[in-house]
Amino acid sequence: MSRIGKLPITVPAGVTVTVDENNLVTVKGPKGTLSQQVNPAITLKQEGNILTLERPTDSKPNKTMHGLYRALVNNMVVGVTDGFTKTLEMVGTGYRAAAENGKKLTINIGFSHPVILDAPDDITFETPNQTTIVIKGSNKQQVGNLAADIRAIRKPEPYLGKGIKYQNEHIRRKEGKAGKK
Repeated sequence: MSRIGKLPITVPAGVTVTVDENNLVTVKGPKGTLSQQVNPAITLKQEGNILTLERPTDSKPNKTMHGLYRALVNNMVVGVTDGFTKTLEMVGTGYRAAAENGKKLTINIGFSHPVILDAPDDITFETPNQTTIVIKGSNKQQVGNLAADIRAIRKPEPYLGKGIKYQNEHIRRKEGKAGKK
């Protein structure tokens, strides 16, 4: 049995989960609506506020799909109730970011021009200070992809550690020329 797939999903109050005939799961909650197409081999059963996923056989593809779709549906339930956040930090002299209305992010990262990003639907930007960027949204995949795209603008380099990094990311540092002797 899949350790992830066999875990039940608790649907909190205020969240509705609907499954139509071709396994399209739609989750509605206070932070929005998310939907995901589930493989037809996986069956979803809802009893009260408990949602369980079952697979037809113990074959390898069914086991992997069982855990995958359970995790995706659980992330949708968590996303419409609490939401997801990613925090990025900018390290370097003169590096700064500013969010306008939560939908536009302007980053000065040492280029000759500022980098301006627009947020997709259901995603907001916050800048608690000039060197911190907080990305919030209900879709975990979108939040993670947007954070990775922003980090890719200027990845942290190993000699001085300058660049954009995740909040708890550890950068492996190198010695440089002086350590070669």
